[in-house]
Amino acid sequence: MLSGSRSSWRLSSRCLGRKQPTAARHLPLVRFQSSGPEDSTISPLLLQRARSIAAEQKRLTQENALNYNVTVARKIGELGPVASALKDWEDATNSLEELATLLRDPASDAEIRTLAQDEINSTKAIIPSLESQLKNSLVPPHPFANMPAMIEFHPGAGGSEAAIFANNLLEMYRAFCARKGWPNVLESYSADDSAGERALSDALLEVNHSGSYDVLRAEAGVHRVQRVPATEKKGRTHTSAVSILVLPILPETGAENELNYEDPNSDYYISPSDVRSETMRARGAGGQHVNKTDSAIRLTHIPTGIVVAMQDSRSQHKNRAKAWQILRAKLAQKKREEREAEVIAVRRAAMGGVGKMGREDKIRTYNYSQNRVTDHRSGKETLALDDVLAGGQALEDIMDSVREWMGENEIRGMIAEEEAKKKKATTDGSK
Repeated sequence: MLSGSRSSWRLSSRCLGRKQPTAARHLPLVRFQSSGPEDSTISPLLLQRARSIAAEQKRLTQENALNYNVTVARKIGELGPVASALKDWEDATNSLEELATLLRDPASDAEIRTLAQDEINSTKAIIPSLESQLKNSLVPPHPFANMPAMIEFHPGAGGSEAAIFANNLLEMYRAFCARKGWPNVLESYSADDSAGERALSDALLEVNHSGSYDVLRAEAGVHRVQRVPATEKKGRTHTSAVSILVLPILPETGAENELNYEDPNSDYYISPSDVRSETMRARGAGGQHVNKTDSAIRLTHIPTGIVVAMQDSRSQHKNRAKAWQILRAKLAQKKREEREAEVIAVRRAAMGGVGKMGREDKIRTYNYSQNRVTDHRSGKETLALDDVLAGGQALEDIMDSVREWMGENEIRGMIAEEEAKKKKATTDGSK
């Protein structure tokens, strides 16, 4: 809760306490129960969902006090932020009504009116923050949110220029991680300097910081660059693209929860019979060793066709373990995206065809001649291209704007989903 809100509500009680008892009896307080202030940005359907969650949290808390269960306790903790944010918002909106009643009361003296007006102003100032907290609390956390991340870089259209820009993006994210103090390591890297600059053919960057996946997952998609290549003699601007894939780093062994790797019903389970494993000799730099030892591993998930190859370690065992970790992450994310697609389809229908962008969509453009970076989801633009590529605050500002856009999209989707449910219930009830 915001500290200013506590102060305002205590003052509201002081104001009410100074009212004459007879006046209080003749002027009952008006409290909002189903809606907020006139300029509230919270949908009644979201309030309904929040109150339902708060009621469930209260019920579970009472039941768990009598018969403790660790799973129920975890659920109570998950629902807690919604219940807390709802209480803060309702306390503030109820306080506004109490204060408005004081102003309308002809029995209130000048001092009471002055205090009440000051408190109304201060409470109104924090209402937007409380509304934002409430709406954000209703957005469920991503199941991989607390995990570290790995970023795959794949040059797309644009030939050597795309490969050079892929290396630029790799350096950008490494600089961003360094600024944040996040350990990161190149697990796989293949590049050459034949184009005059470092041209990356593929790379895998591990960011070993808990929660980095939640920050970086919105970077997945197609990054487009518009610039004049160093090899362009006529000064023409070329457009190239790089595909970025962000995956969670899963634990090497599953725990006794939803990350159980042995449970066929878990997102993280892979049937060994579905995977074809091949060993081969590593290619590329590495001295005489790579030509003599079959240390490289390639795993193919037969049902989906997903292929993961690792050759960066001289140890076949390490390459195999890393390949399985990446394959498990790709399949877990694929299953998650399939479930999200089902929800999005329902919401898209309710929202008139509006849905989220996929990984194949162009998400950001880096225009060198205009020194401009534009994110096509949030609409955020900056003329600080150099700071973006240096992993600076300008890049973080763009990333923050995308996460805000994602949250707003989620909230709009929830409202549309609730409206569709309400409409269906009304239609079914009229039959």
